Amino acid sequence: MCAAALEEYCGSIFWNASYLERPDPDLPVCVEQTVLVWIPLGFLWLFAPWHLVPLFRRPKVNTKHLSKLYICKQTRILVTHGISFLPYVDEIVVLENGVISEVGSYENLRASGGAFSKFLDTYATEQNNQRNSETGEGQDAEDFELIPGGDDAQPDGALEDTVSLTLKRENSIRRSQRNGSVRLRRNTSVKKSANADEPKKGQKLIEKETMETGQVKLAVFLQYLRAMGWGYSAMFRNPPTFTAGLLVFIGTLLLANASVDASRILHSKLLNNILRVPMVFFDTTPIGRVVNRFAKDIFTIDEAIPNSFRSWLLCFLGVLGTLFVICLATPFFAIVIIPLAVIYFFVQRIYVATSRQLRRLDSVSRSPIYSHFGETVSGLSVIRAYRHQERFLKHNEVTIDENLKSVYPWIVSNRWLAIRLEFVGNLVVFFSALFAVISRDSIDSGLVGLSISYALNVTQTLNWLVRMTSELETNIVAVERVSEYTELENEADWVTDTRPPQQWPEAGRVKFENYKVRYRPELDLVLHGITCDIDSTEKIGIVGRTGAGKSSLTNCLFRIIEAAEGRIRIDDVDIATIGLHDLRNRLTIIPQDPVLFSGSLRMNLDPFDKFSDEEIWRALELSHLKSYVSGLQEGLQHEVAEGGENLSVGQRQLLCLARALLRKSRILILDEATAAVDLETDNLIQNTIRKEFSDCTVLTIAHRLHSIMDSSRVMVLDAGKVVEFDSPSNLLEKEGHFYAMAKDAGITLESNTNL
Repeated sequence: MCAAALEEYCGSIFWNASYLERPDPDLPVCVEQTVLVWIPLGFLWLFAPWHLVPLFRRPKVNTKHLSKLYICKQTRILVTHGISFLPYVDEIVVLENGVISEVGSYENLRASGGAFSKFLDTYATEQNNQRNSETGEGQDAEDFELIPGGDDAQPDGALEDTVSLTLKRENSIRRSQRNGSVRLRRNTSVKKSANADEPKKGQKLIEKETMETGQVKLAVFLQYLRAMGWGYSAMFRNPPTFTAGLLVFIGTLLLANASVDASRILHSKLLNNILRVPMVFFDTTPIGRVVNRFAKDIFTIDEAIPNSFRSWLLCFLGVLGTLFVICLATPFFAIVIIPLAVIYFFVQRIYVATSRQLRRLDSVSRSPIYSHFGETVSGLSVIRAYRHQERFLKHNEVTIDENLKSVYPWIVSNRWLAIRLEFVGNLVVFFSALFAVISRDSIDSGLVGLSISYALNVTQTLNWLVRMTSELETNIVAVERVSEYTELENEADWVTDTRPPQQWPEAGRVKFENYKVRYRPELDLVLHGITCDIDSTEKIGIVGRTGAGKSSLTNCLFRIIEAAEGRIRIDDVDIATIGLHDLRNRLTIIPQDPVLFSGSLRMNLDPFDKFSDEEIWRALELSHLKSYVSGLQEGLQHEVAEGGENLSVGQRQLLCLARALLRKSRILILDEATAAVDLETDNLIQNTIRKEFSDCTVLTIAHRLHSIMDSSRVMVLDAGKVVEFDSPSNLLEKEGHFYAMAKDAGITLESNTNL
């Protein structure tokens, strides 16, 4: 309804907030600006500039400060329905029904008796009535005091009271709203006041804030996701960007999935093939080489190759894009692409060939480090016992130095490459700028700037492209090394079409027919035409000097070594015609070096859960381990360390005996099974074998001749040949090889007869 004053010059208000904090607020503040500002006070609390807010929010501001605050050379326009500010403006424009009805100063309009004067009188009467009806509780010590005092007081007393009361009420309401509550006042109308309901005790104007309890509802999450737009808003706002991002995502996903599949397939092939290679492979291959394939090479396939391939692809596309932009801006640049490509090709070929071979040397020289470390850890107790720590430390340093001899040249080759690629990149920048200058009259300047900016980055991209090419080709060596082991010759088929009968072998007859064998094709024969027949349930002792071929003979029964000539028949079935699974599953061996796996005792005795606990305890009793196992806190669930390291060698062999008692195969091979037990335990085990395997064919390889003196027959091997094969008593009478061995062991014919 009211408008504010005009001044001679126009400008914007820049209010210094520190004005209200100054010790003397009467001092003027003058800051010149250049923009006219319209300030509607009705919206001041929401939209006022920050520098105006302190004037209206500060509780102790006297109105005279407004009249003495000068803003130099500026027009101030005030649109308001608050009459408390009107005495301090220079000119008032009164609007009525959209038309200017009066214009003049505050005093002139009051004296004219027009619409403005009548409005002030009516307003003052209503305020006086309200003041008389209020109890005084509405007065607040922090209300504004904007009533002019002294010489500045212009309105009459009644109006001054009205203006003061109005401003107090307005500020009180604002402060109450900021604090979250308002005071309940009486209505200014006497009629409405009389008819108004009396406030009840405890009645509140502001409702209590509600609070949910329990778990947050699913609808809340869905509402949040809907507000997010579910990530699809880019589809409609910027389709090209969304399509590019989607293609990048799909490409990254496909590349990651392909990398994982490649790693899994190569690792599976390597593991399956290593588990199926002949045992001769492990006799001739240091364990460090195998570990190196599973450790370093598989890690390279898992991590390095996917990253190298992705980086190489990005660099390659980046170089193509850069050259395309340069050729588009300066077509003459295509002339120098071929010479630069030739230089780049030769530099790249020289570096890649050198780097690839150096990385191969690095891989080969790393295997001795693994082998030596494994040997040191396994024989640490012996090394300390003989005080050879320094010798092993020096040997470890030597192996590491040999490995570093291939690493250092590889680093030097990288520096060599960097210098030459910088030269090629600088040539690209030079020719790009040169042709841009030559063609300056015919090409667009913006396109030239784009091409040169691309050319400045091509040096780094070319450098990285060659490095990634070299690294990719070098890391592919890991695939080459893994493939080398995946292509090793395996053992015979695990299962063949020719399956033996379900109850095979029923009798347990074993027949060797001119059996010859060698460990590798280039080596000599270790068994020279073995020919013998072993009847069902016969107990055969096999003896001989070290290297005579005793263990080789048992390995042949399991086809760990394949025959060079001849064959072995078990119950008239040639073992070379059936699968290894059928053969090895029907035979039982108690090895000289028993192997146990980490897990429980029960798992090592019965890995396939075929037997009950009662059968297992009976087998432990027969193998003289029941007292030991029952004394353990967890019994059959006692955890066995890796390789059975928490058990003695004798206990491990007895566990293998218990396992054999559970399987009860028709053919049992004892490979010095009692070599690590005392004589008393050895006698107990021999008695158990005689009793429990009385209906089985037993082949016993023994250094202790006492354990085979009760055998049906004894086979004496010498240099891979059967030199004697008869009963112990007959062999002692012949005074041959067996007689000499028995004599060395203190066994005579008389003592054997007493046994």
